[in-house]
Amino acid sequence: MEEDAEGMDRLDMEGDFVGGRCGRDGEFYYQSRRERAPQTRDDALYGVFAEGDSDYDSEEDEASRRRRRRKRRRDESEPDLTRPVQFVSTGNFVSSEKKPVEEEEEEQRPGLGNAAASSSAAAAVAVEDEEEQDEYIDLPMGFGQRIAEGARARRVEKEREREAAARRRNAASVGAGSGSGRPPPAPGSLESNTKVAKMMAMMGYKTGSGLGKNAQGITAPVETTLRPKNAGLGSVEGFKEPKPFTSKENLPPPPPPPPSAKKEKQRWSKKASVRKDQVLTKNELLAMRAEQEQDEQPTLVQKVIDMRGPQARVLTDLKGLSDEQEMEANDVPMPELQYNVRLLVDEAKADIVRLDGRLRREQEKVASLVREKEKVAKQEALQKRQLQVMETIAGVLEQVRVDDTAGLLTLGGLLKTFQELKVQYDEEFKMCSVAWIACRFAHPLLIRVFQGWQPLQNPLFGLEVMSSWKDLLQGDQPYDFSDATDSMAPYAQLVSEVILPAVRISGTNSWEARDPEPMLRFLESWERLLPPIVLHSILEHVIMPKLTAAVESWDPRREKVPIHVWVHPWLPTLGQRIETLCHSIRYKLSSVLHVWQAHDASAYAVLSPWKGVFDPASWEDLIVRYIIPKLKVALQEFQINPASQRFDQFNWVMIWASAVPVHHMVHMLEVDFFSKWQQVLYHWLCSQNPDFNEIMNWYKGWKGLFPPELLANERIRMLLTAGLDMMNQAAEGLEVVQPGARENVGYLRATEKRQFDAAQQASQSYHPVPGAAMADMSFKESIQAYAMEQGLLFMPRVGKFYNGMPVYEFGTVSVCIDSVKRLLYAQPQEGIERWSAVSLTQLLEMNRMARPC
Repeated sequence: MEEDAEGMDRLDMEGDFVGGRCGRDGEFYYQSRRERAPQTRDDALYGVFAEGDSDYDSEEDEASRRRRRRKRRRDESEPDLTRPVQFVSTGNFVSSEKKPVEEEEEEQRPGLGNAAASSSAAAAVAVEDEEEQDEYIDLPMGFGQRIAEGARARRVEKEREREAAARRRNAASVGAGSGSGRPPPAPGSLESNTKVAKMMAMMGYKTGSGLGKNAQGITAPVETTLRPKNAGLGSVEGFKEPKPFTSKENLPPPPPPPPSAKKEKQRWSKKASVRKDQVLTKNELLAMRAEQEQDEQPTLVQKVIDMRGPQARVLTDLKGLSDEQEMEANDVPMPELQYNVRLLVDEAKADIVRLDGRLRREQEKVASLVREKEKVAKQEALQKRQLQVMETIAGVLEQVRVDDTAGLLTLGGLLKTFQELKVQYDEEFKMCSVAWIACRFAHPLLIRVFQGWQPLQNPLFGLEVMSSWKDLLQGDQPYDFSDATDSMAPYAQLVSEVILPAVRISGTNSWEARDPEPMLRFLESWERLLPPIVLHSILEHVIMPKLTAAVESWDPRREKVPIHVWVHPWLPTLGQRIETLCHSIRYKLSSVLHVWQAHDASAYAVLSPWKGVFDPASWEDLIVRYIIPKLKVALQEFQINPASQRFDQFNWVMIWASAVPVHHMVHMLEVDFFSKWQQVLYHWLCSQNPDFNEIMNWYKGWKGLFPPELLANERIRMLLTAGLDMMNQAAEGLEVVQPGARENVGYLRATEKRQFDAAQQASQSYHPVPGAAMADMSFKESIQAYAMEQGLLFMPRVGKFYNGMPVYEFGTVSVCIDSVKRLLYAQPQEGIERWSAVSLTQLLEMNRMARPC
């Protein structure tokens, strides 16, 4: 900075050099540079406003000029080649001249505030460290001793110079304080630094006021803080702020340090690392490195390029980066030699670590090979044992083959031989599929045992033999439920070749489907021994063909035994296969129920067992199509007479209460029974002097005729309660309302309103059916209203269609409504696919003719 400030006052080079001559190449070579007065700090800050002549006012400027002159003389002088050689990486000779006292004082110049005290303390610690360092310098021979003595003499001289400078500073400070009669200023204050105070006074600052134009700033100087060495501004880890500086004038003197304080200070001093290092053995070095590897956490390795020397260095960490500078700063004898020795030590450490890593890898390789050898030895022993087992099994099988060839082999002996093999060598028995070999020898012997066997007459024959072979061949393994014959187990293959043929022959030739007991008894006895694939084959090829043929030949009119007697026992066994039989059974039943009459109770005995077998849709369709119409006719013909009551038709209907769906039964009773029952009750209550006890018994009697499933229905309970309400009204003397009167009045009012509204609209020229003139009623609604007026049932037939239009039941006649053409089609005769357009009058006549006389 000072050299740069020298040339700031002018820009030309005239008169800058003294002496010189021109060389042969035409260039001018000067002898020396002209001395000029340097520019001081006041000149740089204040310029022309600086006070006085600043060339020679400051002692500091005079000292800086002396240092520059000494530096030029040192550079121009020749090196002293008599001194010991010092190896420097830059290749320059290092002069060993002593630094003057002024230079030492400049280096030890205190800073501002607390830094002054800390720098002085650091200097004292450095002196003590240098004194203690002597006992750790160990240089061999006389050459090294002379170097050590020279270094020691230089340190003594430096110490003397420091003491003289300290005495001069103390004398100056004491003289200043005694001359003014005031105590010396506190270190770090504005008064302690006259140069700063003078500069601030020139800028207009007054002592005691704050900084700034309006004196609004701080009044006390900023306290300085001593931070750790090489710590950046953002580094706060492990750093504690020191306590503020306080004056020590009135404090008692500190106690003397203990004897161990000197050693403690050595432990924390900056030059403690200069002491003699401990000699480590190979094992200690490796142990120390292992501990360091465990303590250090894996971090990302970044390369650092050191460009400070003559050659660039690539570093992976910052350890030892400033070792050379510390050595130079500490004035260690022969730093180059120590640096080279340290390099050799580091290389030796690296070689030891590398050789140790190679040794570890070799040891791990040896351990791996040992483990591999043990593994191979175990495999060899296992294979040798397996070979011996195989030889034993092969010998046993060869003996069995010899006995079979000679005709000496028996079923019991064969079973015992293979059982022993399985017990002794179970794993090899499964691995080598010895069960198939056993099946090969057992097949002809079992064929001989079951020859001429009748499974339906004697189903228990051979159970023990096959049970023993099942335990041998199948064991506790689960059955294979797949239908693939190529993946059959040995036991399943044996049963399919020995047992299945006999069952097929006996079932096909001698078994009758109407007598299921023999076949069921056989299947029940052999249930645990028959594999799934064999059982499936018996059901598909023996039982189902027989049952299908029997159902096809069954005639409900002639057969005395109901079909469910010999079909239902197969329901648990057949499962979903029964659906193929149900279709044929429904067709057979439909052909019989077409001509059935309600008084024939045999239909209920034949049909009711199939309610839980048929699917709900098929069952409801069968009941709605063939049963409900006949029951409605019976209820319509039923007469309610309290004086002489006959219950035949009513009992015919109640028999079907558990078979007919509840909603159909409730609707049928509401329309065809309760309407008449309530009318009879009304007329009885309106007669003169009715006997209420008799009426109550009559009510209880009718209520007791309904089965529990109907009494549990809410609609049935409501209809019975309506009759009970009529009885209560009559008993209380109130007017009894005729049942259905309110509904009839409402219906008539609605009809009259629709007719009146239709008259206001344009009349239609053609009306295919009566009542179609009502514009706001659809064609279907008008037909439904007409059916209600006539007391006929009008309801759709489930699953029945004609030309894509739904079929309805109008009383006992099937009808189809074409709403587009407003035509009504009827089927004159059930079972004949012939439909014709009819009127409502013709339809009512067809219902009357269909009723039995």
